[in-house]
Amino acid sequence: MSRSSMSSTAVPTPTVLPCGDAAVLLEVAAPDAEHALDEVRALHAAMRAHPVDGVVDLVPAARTLLVAFDPAVTTADRVAAAVVALPRTATAAADRPLVEISVRYDGDDLADVARRAGLSTEAVVARHLEPTYTVAFIGFAPGFAYLTGLDPALKLPRRETPRTRVPAGAVAVAELFCGIYPRPGPGGWNLIGRTDAVLWDADRTPPALLPPGTPVRFVESTRENGPRDDG
Repeated sequence: MSRSSMSSTAVPTPTVLPCGDAAVLLEVAAPDAEHALDEVRALHAAMRAHPVDGVVDLVPAARTLLVAFDPAVTTADRVAAAVVALPRTATAAADRPLVEISVRYDGDDLADVARRAGLSTEAVVARHLEPTYTVAFIGFAPGFAYLTGLDPALKLPRRETPRTRVPAGAVAVAELFCGIYPRPGPGGWNLIGRTDAVLWDADRTPPALLPPGTPVRFVESTRENGPRDDG
């Protein structure tokens, strides 16, 4: 997929649920997790393309989109009505600049991922490098971006036994997603590489290197492998 590629997706009509005094939760209906992600992306893109008065933040997740609003400007009912009235299609194209992440492919699970995928380690690396990914949402830890676009052969289950400590910068795959651990901690994803990119910096605006909607490309690092940074 090229950097400029775009796709038009029908915007779903979600269920609108109250969420406190200053937000509503939009819940999509989809037959499976992959379709749900597509619907949330389309809804998020539509709301970014057609801003609703009083809405101050959009927080996408796997099956929902949280819409925060200013109660002094609008109400939950008005926001819900605006959502229902959104144009029925939206271009699910990234409106943020492309971010390139340099990766050293030396992850502890690389050989096991290759075995389970029926590929060589070189083929795993090539397939991981090929797509342009998109940040669907952030979760699990500050700055942990769930990237969609993973090659189908690499959509593998999580490890049966999670690690008690994964190093910061570990590049990993699990189920539908690719992700990068922003800080040391426990985790059950399959580790295929590592990066020096800083995923979360409270002094940066925005703090997350990869906010939702960001297109991401991985490039293979030419640096020699250095010591792991476990924080």
